[in-house]
Formats: sequence, C-alpha cells, structure tokens
Amino acid sequence: MPRRIQVLPDTLANQIAAGEVVERPASVVKELVENALDAAATRVEVVIRNGGKTEIRVSDDGYGMGREDALLALDRHATSKISSEDDLRAVRTFGFRGEALPSIGSVSRLTLETAESGGVGNRVRVSGGRIMGAEDCARQPGTTVLVRSLFFNVPARAKFLKSAAVETRAIADVMTSLALANLSAAFRLESNGRTLMELPATRDLPSRAADLWGDEFAGALIPVDHRVDGIEIAGLVDRPDAAVSGPRRVHLFIAGRPFRDRSLVAAAERGYRTTVPRGAKPSLLLYLDVPDGRVDVNVHPAKAEVRFGDPAGVEAAIEAAIHSALSGVDSAATLDRRPPPPQIRTPARESGSDRGPGTGRPGRPAAEARRTPEGQLAFFVAAAPDREPAEDGTVPDAAEQAGIEADNRYSLWQVHDSYIIAETRSGMLIIDQHSAHERILFEALMRDFDAGGRPSQRLLFPVTLRLSPGEYAVVEQTQSLLAMAGFEAEPFGGRTVIIHAAPNPHPWFDAERCLREMVAELAEGSELTRAARTQYERLAMTFACKAAIKAGQRLSVEERQRLFDELFATELPYHDVHGRPTIVRLSLDELERRFGRHG
Repeated sequence: MPRRIQVLPDTLANQIAAGEVVERPASVVKELVENALDAAATRVEVVIRNGGKTEIRVSDDGYGMGREDALLALDRHATSKISSEDDLRAVRTFGFRGEALPSIGSVSRLTLETAESGGVGNRVRVSGGRIMGAEDCARQPGTTVLVRSLFFNVPARAKFLKSAAVETRAIADVMTSLALANLSAAFRLESNGRTLMELPATRDLPSRAADLWGDEFAGALIPVDHRVDGIEIAGLVDRPDAAVSGPRRVHLFIAGRPFRDRSLVAAAERGYRTTVPRGAKPSLLLYLDVPDGRVDVNVHPAKAEVRFGDPAGVEAAIEAAIHSALSGVDSAATLDRRPPPPQIRTPARESGSDRGPGTGRPGRPAAEARRTPEGQLAFFVAAAPDREPAEDGTVPDAAEQAGIEADNRYSLWQVHDSYIIAETRSGMLIIDQHSAHERILFEALMRDFDAGGRPSQRLLFPVTLRLSPGEYAVVEQTQSLLAMAGFEAEPFGGRTVIIHAAPNPHPWFDAERCLREMVAELAEGSELTRAARTQYERLAMTFACKAAIKAGQRLSVEERQRLFDELFATELPYHDVHGRPTIVRLSLDELERRFGRHG
C-alpha cells in the first residue's frame, strides 16, 4: 500500500511556518526589528515601499554575524537563545536571528548583509526558501535584511493583503509598540521616501510618548508604580479628565514584549471606576513584570498573547495599580499640558547571552541591567504616587502630599461661593465645593454600608411623599438599603411613603428634596446609576450627588476647612462620582509663564 504519511520538504515546511509567523508586512517588520534589538542595536531604521508589499529594509548597528552564523540563521530551529526546556520557560528575549528568517525567506526574495565588529561583511541571498549564494561584502558592523516581493510564490496569501496605506499603518503601529518597549534605542521609519517616524534614544517614557504623540498627549499622562505579590506594574496612563469616548492608545508589555489582553485592559478600566464618565476610555501604557514560572510568553506563534499562572491575581494588581495612581495629586486636572517629569520606570526584559559584556537591556542604561537578590528586576528610579513615610516614620496625609504647607492649611479662600482656593508649595489648587463634597459623601456612605449602616436623625414631623408607580416600586425594593443610608422610609400604600428619619450630612441638607431626587433618578436611570457595579454603589452615588452642598452656597472659614480636610481623607480626592475633577491644579511655573516671567 502506498504510504499516507510523508515528511514535508524543508521549503514547504518553511512556508507553513511562515503562515503562522508572517501574516503581513507588519509581521516581517516586527520579527526583523526584534532581531535587531536582541542584537543590542542602538539604532534601527526601517524603509518600506508600497506598504511593505514591494520592499522592506531593516538596518541596525547591533552585533553582526560571521559567515557560518549568517547561514545557520537561515536554517529552521536555529537560535542562540534556547538550548534546553528550562531555557524555553525562562526566555526573556525576542529571539535572535534564525527563528523567523527562514519563514520570511521562504515567502520572499531576501538578502541578508551582516558584519561583526572587525570582521568581513557577508551577503547571503535567498529566494523562496532556497539559498542562492553567499559572498563577502563591504559594510559597517551590524545587519541589514532586505525583503522584496513578499508572498511572490504564494499568490493566494498575497491577494489578502490590504491597501498600501493600511499596511503602512500596521507597520507604524508595530514600530510604535517596539519603540515604547525599548527606550534606549533610536528608531526611524520611512515609507516611499517620506519619513513617518524619527525617534531619538531616550531614558524616560514621558519623552518617548511626547516624541510619538506630542506634548499635549504626554502632558495628560500620570505615572503608575505598583508592586504586590511579586507582580510589578509601571508606566503611564491617562489622567481621568483627559479620558475620552473616542479612540485611545493602549499598549501592554511584559518582559519587554508587546502583548494583547482584553481582560487586563478591562481591569485597568475598573481601576478608573467613579473617576471618569461612563463610556470614557483612558489611554494605557503599562509595563508588567511577574516572577519566572508565572507567565508563559510562548502560547502564541507571534508572541502577541501570553498566559498567566494566576490571571485573577494579575488583573487585581492592575486594578489596584490604577486606583493607587488616581489617588495621587498627579491625577488632578491641570491647566498645564506639558509632559510629566521624566522619572517613570518601565519594567523591561532580561538581557540575553548574545549581548556583549556590560550591555544593558533595551529601554534602560547598561548599569541598570541586573536582578536583585530576590530575583526581581531592578528598575529606573520611580516617582511613586504612594504616600511615602517621613523620616520619623509617620505617613503624611494627602494634603501634605499635594504640597499644602502646614502654615497655609487654613489659608483657604472661597470664590463665587462655589470654589475654594488653596496655596501649595508649587502653585495652587482650585476645588469645586460641590464635586468635592460628592466624593466625601460617596466614600463615607460606602464605608457605612460596610459597617452595617449609618445613624439617622428622627424627624420632629414625619414627611409624606406621593410618588409615581416606578418611584414607589424603587422605595419598596430598596427600603433596607435606604435605611442603611439613614432614611427610614415606610411605604404607606397608594404610592405614598412616610419618612420618619433621615441622615444629616450638613446644615443645609434638605431630606425631602434629596430623597425625591434620589428615588426619581433610581427609577428613571441615568449615566450615573448605570456606571455603578452594585446596588450599594448605585445608591451611594445617587445620594452623594443629591445630598452634596451646592454651588453658590457660602461657607464659613471653619466649613471650608472641614470640607478641605475631609476631601483629602478620601481615597480618590481628585475626582467626583460623575468622573469630573474635584480639583484643578495650577502650577507656579505655569503662572510665571502666563505672566511672561520666563520661557
């Protein structure tokens, strides 16, 4: 009988492998640029024609290869990074030549030019997976890979490519992700003779973000720096007042690799809960590091996805990291749109054995490329948003963290009976008294719910409310929750409710009006109630909105001080429950620039 099983020829096997790794021109750029970065390149240039369908040229100044290595790099399963199963689990490099080159060469006309420092240059030509020849050439140390006529021998694949403009955008997206993951390398992208990207090497993430997207975007980012249970998260995220409902930028990295994970993005969005309006989507530039053995980066052929040993723990860490960042003064709205100070750390990948002595990881200086004794990565010095203990061991309160001098804690001015102004060491804060009180009341009621409820005050004369059918149903359904919030509301039949007791959050509180407005909003629904995750949160949000002191209410000096102190005792003092800012910062530097004192 004829054999049914046969070993595929190498050329066909490479084409099948290419189908997994080389989906489009952007895949080729990704693989070749990652090879360059693993070769310790400090500058990578990419030149494309016709969206990469006609030509892709990737040049670097990293470690080149000798003739033997150059030929081996074009063989399947040839790599200098993995020699055992343990290496596969712990690998923190992108790969090094050889892993993708055979696949790319099998579906294109490829030319590899490379030279080691002090060595002779080598040129190897490949066409459709067949090595056509190797020869010496003159060139500087480094490597250039030229890919022409992508998919020329698999036209069925070629016809599924998009227009040149779409493929060019995909390549620019790949370059952006790799540039964000490798700060210490310079990048250049040219398309049909036009420069699309020119990024100098940098030591900090804010500068790279500003180079990519402009000062205004970078100026609305705030630092994230969080560690828990061996998981480390750092980077930049949108300040809540900058989050919009339209397109946003999301980039996730682990061990220096860009990856996708909808669950982690959703976790980050949960961290923004009660600080942004419903539908607003913040931009996220987040860098993760987890202990070896707790993440598998090899579950996807193109390394676009990873698998965590404890996904729930990572999601919880992401949510906590965002919440922590939003509790700091950096998250307050500001009139200054310049980038944040360049003190953001970014977890990066371990340097590999193919780097020379003393060579650091991409994205950090060589001196920082090391592991601590506990096995965790060492990072850039970070500007942590958390409250740091003072020399005497005490933890300063949020007002001190915001830069409020102790002598000026009582220098609070009310403007238009709606805003409170406070002086800080670096400028001033403008506080919206209604929004601030919303945040105070919301967090206070949520704490009271956890404690079993809050006390109420008996009314001398009970109040009778006549409600609509929907409103009456709300009171019946939430009667126990209303009681925990301080409202003793008794359904009396005929859509009538009698209020026997109510909370007393401030001297101007109108219990009847507050309950009427709460019940109406709960019955009809609103953006605010739809943003809540639980019935407790829904009621607390609605109560905070309706019970808070209003704009136009004049406050005494003592009342301003109490509002100020209570605001800075909350977890998220810079945002109200609608996702609006409670505070706008105005820096002294910005004031001086506005008055022409410098700059």
